[in-house]
Amino acid sequence: MEHALWLLWAATLGVTSLLYHYLANTRPRFATGRRRQLPPGPSPLPLLGNLLDLRGGNLHHTLARLARTHGPVMRLRLALTTAVVVSSRDAAREAFTEHDRALSARAVPDMACAAGFADRSVIWLPSSDPRWKAMRGVVAAHAFSPRRLAAARGARERKVRELVSYLRDRAGQEVEVGRAVYGGVLNLVSGALFSADVVDVGAESAQGLRELVEEIIEAIAKPNVSDLFPFLRPLDLQGWRRWTAGRFHKVFRVLDDIVDRRLADASSSSADMQGDFLDALLELVSTGKMTRDDVTTIMFDVFAAGSDTVAITVEWAMAELLRNPSIMAKLRAEIEGAIGSKETVEEPDAASLSYLQAVVKEAMRLHPDGVEIGGYAVPKGCTVIFNAWAIMRDPAASERPDEFVPERFLGREDGTGFRGKELKFIPFGSGRRLCPSLPMAERVVPLISASLLHAFEWRLPDGVSAEELDVNEKFTTANVLAVPLRAMPVVIT
Repeated sequence: MEHALWLLWAATLGVTSLLYHYLANTRPRFATGRRRQLPPGPSPLPLLGNLLDLRGGNLHHTLARLARTHGPVMRLRLALTTAVVVSSRDAAREAFTEHDRALSARAVPDMACAAGFADRSVIWLPSSDPRWKAMRGVVAAHAFSPRRLAAARGARERKVRELVSYLRDRAGQEVEVGRAVYGGVLNLVSGALFSADVVDVGAESAQGLRELVEEIIEAIAKPNVSDLFPFLRPLDLQGWRRWTAGRFHKVFRVLDDIVDRRLADASSSSADMQGDFLDALLELVSTGKMTRDDVTTIMFDVFAAGSDTVAITVEWAMAELLRNPSIMAKLRAEIEGAIGSKETVEEPDAASLSYLQAVVKEAMRLHPDGVEIGGYAVPKGCTVIFNAWAIMRDPAASERPDEFVPERFLGREDGTGFRGKELKFIPFGSGRRLCPSLPMAERVVPLISASLLHAFEWRLPDGVSAEELDVNEKFTTANVLAVPLRAMPVVIT
């Protein structure tokens, strides 16, 4: 942890020690008002709690290691706050079955409050809030409904073709797969939802926008005195809230430019409505059902979440395929058998390929974006962390859970769908907080993956064997490759 953070903790020691001892020795009451035994966990230190237990390595790995000692439902004291960590399929099923309504009210980090974001974002508003219900309904009906997705299919397929064209121009050269895919996905999402490109594929502008979004989410995930000692929030001692607000304003300017251009076009009598998600949002503004700030916030919510998830998953899938040549060969055979001489892959093609779907699911199972976090009323006021990485590697749910075996998803309907109903496969979360962009991701990830494999043979850099490919993880904004994947696309003749 950062040296400055330790200094701040030390500085607040005298002020907070009495309060800590009072809270640590007062048994929290559950939502029912009855006193119950709290979950087990490592013994906390005065003031710091279990923060030292979380040092080093990836958070989800560390939490899984602690859970092996303390159990699948584990309590951690994080300074003056409490967290409950869920690490098994059975525990997750019980939590979502019995407490889904409580779990859907997320604990809000202080930095998410920057620029008033948390008060109007579908990501952070509690599901009991009428505003959350209204905004979630808008996203579901106007961005990811079957009708809207069908209408935007041509735009998505066109952006995938542009990504393939970009890579074809670099055939025979090493490329950073994740960076190229991310630029294409940014334009795919913005094109499908807003009928506008935000970057040139693979260009620095793609990286710059991605870095802004990553900086925001990474800052929200950083240790923050304001979250560990909530009574210090008004002081913003580390300046993280002010810093994050500056990044929000930069991203919002990009999105505001898209809105301004659409409004300018709409003022022209000769302009045609695009009929896309942005038009639907502006129609709601014109009828007084939504504000201009709401438009920008919803655009950010769906744009940031949808783009990052798709790009990261495609990179992980490609890394696992390059690491497992026999699986890649089997998948390529399925693609070529179904697509044949067609020049490009279309969404229905990708949806019909069972082994492709299994490969995508297996990549998501082994390498989920990260942990799911929600507020939980037992004990009242604590934070609940669903360690999706540990849950989907639960030996009780899967054989050989640490191996890349797509066959485990073939011919099965036992809770292995994307919507996580049986809690053994939850790459998009579950319950009320199920990721709203799931309908797009389950179409786009297979489409991009199949297109990359149909257009190219993929080779590792000279001197790197499949066995030597580094697939270690690094948890920043999400669970990403510690070393970005570099590979060479070779045009199939």
